[in-house]
Amino acid sequence: MPATILYYTPNSCSLASHIALEQAGAPYEARRVDFSRSEQRSPEYLRVNPKGRVPALVTERGILTETPAILTFIAQSFPAARLAPFEDAFSQAQMHSFNSYLCSTVHVAHAHRVRGSRWVDDPGAIEAMKKKVPDSVGACFELIEREMFQGPWVMGSAYSICDIYLFTLAQWLESDGVDPQRFPNVADHRRRMAEHPVVARAMAAERAS
Repeated sequence: MPATILYYTPNSCSLASHIALEQAGAPYEARRVDFSRSEQRSPEYLRVNPKGRVPALVTERGILTETPAILTFIAQSFPAARLAPFEDAFSQAQMHSFNSYLCSTVHVAHAHRVRGSRWVDDPGAIEAMKKKVPDSVGACFELIEREMFQGPWVMGSAYSICDIYLFTLAQWLESDGVDPQRFPNVADHRRRMAEHPVVARAMAAERAS
């Protein structure tokens, strides 16, 4: 059995870690956590990740959670895949800045549509939060399109874990009520990523699970 185990849920942010493992050529096992059956709150899974969320990556040295940390670990563990600019301190900081924005702001804006009960209990407040999502998520992607996306990849000429993470979150634009065609660079990036054989393989594996 591979020493590395990825706990994931289809149509979630764990897709980024799944793609990165495939891209790195890492030996790993993927285990689905079925949210429809509340498996993320089961005692068995909470022993893996007490946060009750995905992804979680079991490694020989321990368990990692949070997408930016897992992506960085994969990139650094498999340097031949060249998924991060670890040779340059400033570029590395830019990478972390971008991925931190996706995690702390873009994903949170999206979560206000599907996970409003994390913040409030009042049904009216939850509905108000949902109505705001097209504006808040749209504003995030406007900033990415205008200020952060260097092209042809997020950080310029080099493909990186930033591309994997952006692609994953961009999958949710339509369901968040945002037209991706408002953002030509992001839309073209999403199309190119979807056509990448490694990305297609990871997505197919999740659909089949």
